[in-house]
Amino acid sequence: MTPDLTLATIWAFLIAFAVFAYVVMDGFDLGIGILFPAFEVGAERDKAMNSIAPVWDGNETWLVLGGGGLFAAFPLAYAIVLPALYPPIIAMLLALVFRGVAFEFRWRDPEHRRWWDFAFTAGSFMAALSQGIILGALLQGIKVAGRAYGGGWLDWLTPFTLLTGISVVAGYALLGATWLIWKTDGRGQDHAYRLAGWFGLATLGAIAAVSAATPFLSHSYWQRWFDFPHVLATAQAPLLTAIIAFAFYRSLKKRREARPFFLALGLFLMGFAGLGVSIWPYVIPRSVTIMDAAAPAASQGFMLVGAGILVPIILAYTSWSYWVFRGKVGVEGYH
Repeated sequence: MTPDLTLATIWAFLIAFAVFAYVVMDGFDLGIGILFPAFEVGAERDKAMNSIAPVWDGNETWLVLGGGGLFAAFPLAYAIVLPALYPPIIAMLLALVFRGVAFEFRWRDPEHRRWWDFAFTAGSFMAALSQGIILGALLQGIKVAGRAYGGGWLDWLTPFTLLTGISVVAGYALLGATWLIWKTDGRGQDHAYRLAGWFGLATLGAIAAVSAATPFLSHSYWQRWFDFPHVLATAQAPLLTAIIAFAFYRSLKKRREARPFFLALGLFLMGFAGLGVSIWPYVIPRSVTIMDAAAPAASQGFMLVGAGILVPIILAYTSWSYWVFRGKVGVEGYH
């Protein structure tokens, strides 16, 4: 049984969609955890936590779909990526568990709340940093020997992966600040506006640094971005990013509420599109393509039926939960 190019492409885009949905939906609540020490103890912190309380747990559904989809649809890629990235993946999963426990016990154990707040921040920071490192490790390439990982335990740890890790931390903090602009009011909202301005600059600087470094990782990256006629299309990416950045800071100056959040997501979308331009059609850049890693066509087709039913259901109940908990949040919850 052989893979089918159409099914492999559909599954590649479905997994990419799941990963981006995770970044969109879990990025802002990780960002709130990263920013937590900057909030005033008491009402400001309570409002920040209440703004994500109804949705944060369901946001991680998309991470499960992305990881499970990779295992089922591209098993060879899964078998290579996991051994190559065990340390940051384990760190990410433990951090997500740690911050989840801290989130729950913060309310149930007020006597030790400052320690739970620290755990919430540390877990959020480590999860975001690990995700950025994983992204950087994939971009810089994974050593493949035959059909297995051929590198060492710490091959993932380089200056480039640390750069991408810090970049994701800055980007998630930006999403968290813009979410709070949308969901809070008063002094907390004023604070969120200031944080969004600073982390907007940090995110734009990170985008510029990663974009400048990526073409030097591989000649194939350089060709895709700068060789003619590719450059005619790829040159639109920095132009669109600049336009979004201008609109973002204009929206902050005019004190818009929802718009900064969606413009921040636009910056993430441009970065995600740039990642796709760099690596397509590889699932492990320069080593394994989607066709090399794809499961048999019968398996992918069977799973696609289930995904075609479940993904719209997940989107529907997720949209409903966000609709139910729309509006501003107070110390006691939404109002």
